[in-house]
Amino acid sequence: MNRRFLQLVLGGLLLVLVDAGTARGQSETPEIPVDPRRDATVVAVERVMPSVVNIATRTWVEREHPYERLWRQYYGYQRQPEATYSRGSGVVVNEDGYVLTNTHVVSDADDIWVKFPDEEEPIPAERVVLSKGKDVAVLKLKPKTPRKFRPVVFARDDDLLLGETVIALGNPFNLGASISRGILSSKSRRPPAELGEGASLDIADWLQTDASINPGNSGGPLINLRGELIGLNVAVLSPSFSQGIGFAIPVKQINAALAETLSGVSVGGFWFGAQLSGIHVPLIVQSVQPNSPAAQGGLRRGDALLQLDGKPMNSLIEFNRELLEAKDDRDVTLKVARNGEVKNLRLRLMDERVFFNNDVLWKRLGLRVRPANPGGFLVDSVERGGPAAKADVRVGMLISAADGERTDSLVQLARKAFTKSVGEILKLNLVWGERRGLVVYRSEAEVELKVR
Repeated sequence: MNRRFLQLVLGGLLLVLVDAGTARGQSETPEIPVDPRRDATVVAVERVMPSVVNIATRTWVEREHPYERLWRQYYGYQRQPEATYSRGSGVVVNEDGYVLTNTHVVSDADDIWVKFPDEEEPIPAERVVLSKGKDVAVLKLKPKTPRKFRPVVFARDDDLLLGETVIALGNPFNLGASISRGILSSKSRRPPAELGEGASLDIADWLQTDASINPGNSGGPLINLRGELIGLNVAVLSPSFSQGIGFAIPVKQINAALAETLSGVSVGGFWFGAQLSGIHVPLIVQSVQPNSPAAQGGLRRGDALLQLDGKPMNSLIEFNRELLEAKDDRDVTLKVARNGEVKNLRLRLMDERVFFNNDVLWKRLGLRVRPANPGGFLVDSVERGGPAAKADVRVGMLISAADGERTDSLVQLARKAFTKSVGEILKLNLVWGERRGLVVYRSEAEVELKVR
């Protein structure tokens, strides 16, 4: 009897424990795990994709058949210019609609449109600055109605890990927004001569990756897993070059190009005369040119810019925009930090044509020039015993390029001479004609002038 009772008690107790365990399991339903597909790559792409754009350009090209000149002369025939189209990529770097891309994507374009992947209507854009040597360009979007855009976040200079995962975004083969992933294969690669255009660029250390970068990717961002911009894609155009290798302009060079074009000698046609740091704040003065508005206003190397006309400056693009609004019409006030003290400075920009002219060329190079048609500059006079004379530059010669770049304006040529230190070399490409009997032969040469 006692044994039977004990069995019943133990059985009941076991049922109670089982029911309690079942109830506890039902009330403590485990949480649904995080979606394993949303890894670091997906998160980084979601963060940056709203800043990536496709860039379409149209260029009008005049093509002339050898006989068309006669047809035009006698019959009034005139061929209409033909439109050529190309596409590339870019990335928004400022909420006001500034877009970063490669210079070769937009340099020759007559019309530029920018399109976001999730929008149907393209937005017209205009060139703001071009850095041909570093292949970096900045565009300004011109939407129908004012709006704010989502900018990409810049990584710190040289914040790169060899072998880290990187992601290339852009518009390869004009297919639309596309993503490819790889690793950072090299932080200091100089592309070989087979790359053609790329080999002539003034970029000492390219980033190399095995992420697919194809034609149309040019100007798109190369990012890390934090969603930060570490480089600007440069597509490999040579079909003979090994596949699986792509190149990008490192963020350090991008910052240098922006600093050079947005806060250097020239600010939209006006002389400022101080070069600031690239993207990150506070903006630091890297150098100040003698006799420039910045120097006359008291700006010094190492100054940290706090405010311009009472407004904090959050980026170099914003600083450039505020300066352009002032132009040479009024003074601007700068609040800077220097050696633990805060100082207020005042300066006014100068129309660069007032300073960068033949007077600079005569003082630094010992020559004067005048514009030539269709381009370049004819040497008008040469100082006896000056740098130009020592390099055998003669009156009547055509200057077609300086330091490898076409000289489109007198300001540009004088600016190159002015920015050289005493004793530095300025290379000029010269063209002239030599008469031999009844025939005039074309001659070309590159000469080196030692700037004084």
